[in-house]
Amino acid sequence: MSAVPKSRRPARAARRLVNLRDRLFDARQLVQSERTPYRLIHEDGIVRLRAYLPLPGVAVAHAVPVVLVAPLAVNMSIYDLFPERSLVADLLARGFRVYLIDWGRPGPAQDHWRLSTYITEWLPALLARVRAHAGHPALSLHGWSFGGLFAYAYTAWSGDPEIRNLVLVGAPCDYHDNGLLGQQYRRISRVVRRLGRLPALRPHATAPRWWRAPGWFNSVLYKLTAPVASLRPYLDLLAALDDRDKVAAHATNAAFLDDMVAYPGGVIQDVVQYLWTDNRLADGRLPMPGSDTRLSAITASLLLVAGRGDPIVTPACAKALLRLVASTDIRVLDVPGGHMAIVSGSQAPQAIWPEVGAWLAARSDSRAG
Repeated sequence: MSAVPKSRRPARAARRLVNLRDRLFDARQLVQSERTPYRLIHEDGIVRLRAYLPLPGVAVAHAVPVVLVAPLAVNMSIYDLFPERSLVADLLARGFRVYLIDWGRPGPAQDHWRLSTYITEWLPALLARVRAHAGHPALSLHGWSFGGLFAYAYTAWSGDPEIRNLVLVGAPCDYHDNGLLGQQYRRISRVVRRLGRLPALRPHATAPRWWRAPGWFNSVLYKLTAPVASLRPYLDLLAALDDRDKVAAHATNAAFLDDMVAYPGGVIQDVVQYLWTDNRLADGRLPMPGSDTRLSAITASLLLVAGRGDPIVTPACAKALLRLVASTDIRVLDVPGGHMAIVSGSQAPQAIWPEVGAWLAARSDSRAG
């Protein structure tokens, strides 16, 4: 790197100070996410359903809409992270109608919500709204992380024949075959099973509010899965304080990572019992009581995206689903990157989104206008 001429050093130092000040005290003005226009077509309490507006000059080319089923714990900026790196804008540019389910920010009033609340209550109602708005019964569900679990669990539970396509990005299935985290889940399973010999110590025997995972805790936990990678952007920021674009990029990414959302207590109870302890999905069962539905009920076309560097949902954890479904049209994308990168990372627009878009287009009844 060439040295900065002495005559330019004061201006560079001034830029660095201004950028540092804005990053520390006025970061909101630097954030570039969520600029793609949309309308809220349904609100019910904290839950919202977005319909993104077509891009200027881009006609709808595919009859089957794409519904982004978001995971819990995250804010929605991940789907529209930068104007030039937006999953929703990419899908719109390819001629899809795009909807997004925003689960909102659960408070204590939602601590009684469980996994079944999302799978058997919210999703049927919200997908009915999408169909009414789109005027088309068939849908493609795109689920990242826990959103993928919701998407395929709903498809199995409902027997909905109009779920035409499932795009599952870093979606968990076999929690015990999940790398280092899987080892911890197996340890937790042994402890919970031992404690469960006493009914009063079973996860669901206590009040859901005691299991609530606040947003700040989820942010810390996420960063601890890759502590070095979480620290590196801050070191890079110090070296690039004179570059306004890089400072804005850092603020935008941090607005997602530092603003995670709470898990309802009932959901955590289900996660500990049904996913970490019983590992029900790996047996083809749904993570809820009173259901005999098996994952073999899934027949939709399935595209599974697995990140080779994903420590949260390893490829083995995600690919376990493939031996459980009855789908005959299956494709697997093994891609580089971690859990966030495989949905909206810097390489996703070139390495992942074109593949997803082409796969969906071939299965979405192309039409003009």
